[in-house]
Amino acid sequence: MAPTFRQIQAFLAVATHLKFVKAAEELHISQPALTVQINQLESALSIKLFNRTKRQVSLTAAGQDMLPLFERIAGDMDQVMAASSDIHYARRGVVRIACLPSVAARIVPIAMEKFRHTHPNIRVHVRDVMGEDIVQMVKLNAVDFGIGARLTPDREIKVEGFLTDHICAFYQEGHPLGKVGEVLKLSDCVRYPLILTNQNSSVRVLFERSMAREGVDVEIAGEANYMSTALGMVRAGLGVAILPMSAIDAGNAFGLEYRPIDAPWLNRRIGFVRKATGSLSPVAEHFIKALQETGDSLPNDTFRSSRRSDSCV
Repeated sequence: MAPTFRQIQAFLAVATHLKFVKAAEELHISQPALTVQINQLESALSIKLFNRTKRQVSLTAAGQDMLPLFERIAGDMDQVMAASSDIHYARRGVVRIACLPSVAARIVPIAMEKFRHTHPNIRVHVRDVMGEDIVQMVKLNAVDFGIGARLTPDREIKVEGFLTDHICAFYQEGHPLGKVGEVLKLSDCVRYPLILTNQNSSVRVLFERSMAREGVDVEIAGEANYMSTALGMVRAGLGVAILPMSAIDAGNAFGLEYRPIDAPWLNRRIGFVRKATGSLSPVAEHFIKALQETGDSLPNDTFRSSRRSDSCV
């Protein structure tokens, strides 16, 4: 049988005090129980560790040789316990997340800034990627969790509600859409050449599903990976961009006008994407809490917290 850590602790206590009574008191066990642990350790190692008489206890030559080895084991175990405590209480570690660019530009930096004050030894690594890429990174364990929209059913992941945002039309100043009203309909927008995000984006998937509902064809004037590129196309006069309202922050909408589109099925429901089985590390759970608190505290200009929305129902 291999030595147990309790036996090693018993050996170190006796080696320190050279008295079984004091060693037993330190370990909060009885002297007979301590004697049993030492005997078991000596039996497991097939060597005698202590010379024992009624008046004196001393280390044997073998015991002296084993002392630094056992001290090293005890030191390593102390480090293990300290590290596990730090991880449990989120005092140190790494959080890896993949999230939509709009969330990465708006919500995540604010949460990170607050989080580093309360958890200074935790590093947060952020990957801003498209919707389907987020799901794949979660499934491949490339990140701890994602922040994205559920586009298609998938039994390997689960999504916990976090935010919702509205889809808007962005256009040049003086465009006819500016005279329609404060809120647009899809039928108002499809009359003009459209600029859309690429096909693996959550906005594009929602838009195409909406077009299928409406049963209309659209003229696509341009596609872009990033909202800043799409807004640049609008600024150049190529068409009207269909983007989430968060593009105001993420894409530099200076000089452009926008209106929300009245189509409930176009609103993005953004959530925390994680694997359906298994659990997150305490560090990741703490950062999710920081993100939720950040979402709750922001004004309803671009995103609305799902928890705050639920409380208003």
